[in-house]
Amino acid sequence: MAQYTFQDFKKGQPRWCPGCGDHFFLNSLHKAMAEIGIAPHETAVISGIGCSSRLPHYMATYGMNTIHGRAAAIATGCKVANPRLTVWQVSGDGDGLAIGGNHFIHANRRNIDLNMILLNNRIYGLTKGQYSPTSPRGFVSKSSPYGTVEDPFRPAELCFGARGHFFARAVATDAQGTIDILKAAQQHKGASVCEILQNCVIFNNGTHDSVYSKEGRAKNAIYVRHGQPLVFGENKEYGLVQEGFGLKVVEIGKDGVTIDDILVHDAHCEDNTLQLKLALMGDGDGFPIALGVIRDVEAPTYNDAVEAQIEEVKAKKAYHTFAELLETNDIWEVK
Repeated sequence: MAQYTFQDFKKGQPRWCPGCGDHFFLNSLHKAMAEIGIAPHETAVISGIGCSSRLPHYMATYGMNTIHGRAAAIATGCKVANPRLTVWQVSGDGDGLAIGGNHFIHANRRNIDLNMILLNNRIYGLTKGQYSPTSPRGFVSKSSPYGTVEDPFRPAELCFGARGHFFARAVATDAQGTIDILKAAQQHKGASVCEILQNCVIFNNGTHDSVYSKEGRAKNAIYVRHGQPLVFGENKEYGLVQEGFGLKVVEIGKDGVTIDDILVHDAHCEDNTLQLKLALMGDGDGFPIALGVIRDVEAPTYNDAVEAQIEEVKAKKAYHTFAELLETNDIWEVK
């Protein structure tokens, strides 16, 4: 297998605001692709409209900057037409979950083999600061000067509700954490959703500040890893246990709690009950924000099923190509 460096995937000069989370994510994506080892000419990056959707312009791969909300639709066509191509779809929370929300849920439901990236800064940045589908209730913006009166989408909830089989989360400023989930997403066969938490430094700076620094993540995040206990804290002094139908934070070594009492993460469990509870933790509820691969379950993919169906139908036909189709009918030679 050929060896690549992140330089092999770089192109152009990014035109984002200084400090934008898109810069951090782009660097991690370049490095992840180099470690994955799939050639640039075997890779396509598809986006919609928004700040995040500039990203294909900075990739030395095939790429397409499509229309608003249609990245998943174009990426689907790309993958079905050329199943051997590795396809990455990049959208913001507006492009992916507002006008593109229908395509998002159906790409998950169909389980198309796409790597779907959701760059979530909880704001419309390109159009200068309107609230988005992930903005919290009461959020004050240019389009909600008195605060939004809506509850937001929670991307994991939407993914799981659409029968999604892979969901992971990282913080844009956490390079290794981002690289790890991108590599896991590519290795997963089927629709994979990676939510990237990032700040918009101009219109919504600080929205993910609780986990934007290494110190913040040590206090306010939990890195979930399949087969390992769900522990967190600066000294791994806290853990998660099941209490009734919910989760509970406990301190290890206190009140008789030992490491053996702590839940072990199972990302491969088909029943998503506990995975969803992990994915919805955080944001001021006393629980840490879960980072890492939260769900990773095998299932048949749409593109494999379509390809197999085509081969099955072809095998029963007297013709297999367009030229053979023409020759099945009467042919006249005109001189």
